[in-house]
Amino acid sequence: MGRPRSFDETAVLDAAAAEFRVHGFTETSTEQLCEAAGVRRSSLYNAFISKDELFVRALERYVAVAHERYVRKLDDDRLSGAERLGLLIEGVVEEERAALEHGHAAGCMVVHTMMSPDLRERDERVARILDRDLREHLDLIEGVIRTGRLDGSIRAHIEPRDGALLVTTVIFGLRVTAQAGFEPGVLRQVALDGLSSLLT
Repeated sequence: MGRPRSFDETAVLDAAAAEFRVHGFTETSTEQLCEAAGVRRSSLYNAFISKDELFVRALERYVAVAHERYVRKLDDDRLSGAERLGLLIEGVVEEERAALEHGHAAGCMVVHTMMSPDLRERDERVARILDRDLREHLDLIEGVIRTGRLDGSIRAHIEPRDGALLVTTVIFGLRVTAQAGFEPGVLRQVALDGLSSLLT
C-alpha cells in the first residue's frame, strides 16, 4: 500500500534536517524525527527505508536550501563586498539568537557531519555532498571577495580563495562556539574580529 497523499517528503526532510543540525546523527533518535515531522515510524521507514537514508536525503536538502539562501545574500549588487560578508555573518548570528530563545544553539548539519568522519565512511554520498557543498560555498564567497577588492571594501592584496577559506572557517567556528553556550553578541564580535584582516 502506497504512502498517503498527506505525506510531504520535503516537509519531512526539512523537519529531519532541523533535528540533525542541532543534535547530530548519533544523538537524534527515530522518535525525535517522527515527532518533529509529525509522522509515524512506519510511514518514515516506508518513505526513507532507514535513518541513514533519511540522513543523506536530509543533508542533500539542507545544503541545497542553505546554498540558495547564501546566493540571495551574496549576489545583491546593491551592496559592497564587505557589506555582503557582514550580511552573511549577521544571518548566522541571528539564527543563533533565535535558537537560544528555545534553549539551544542553532547548530549546523554540515559542521556536525564534518566533525563525524565515520559518517563519511559509512556512505560515500555523504562525502560527495560535503565536498561539493564546501566547493560551492568557497566559490560564492570568493566571488564576493573579488567584488570587494574591486569596490575597495576589501583589501586589494587578499587572495580570494584564502579570504573565502577564512570567512568559511569563521562561520564554522561560530557554529561550534555557539554550541559551547556563548551569546550572540560575543559571536558577532568574534566574527568581526576574524574578518577584520580582510576589510579596508
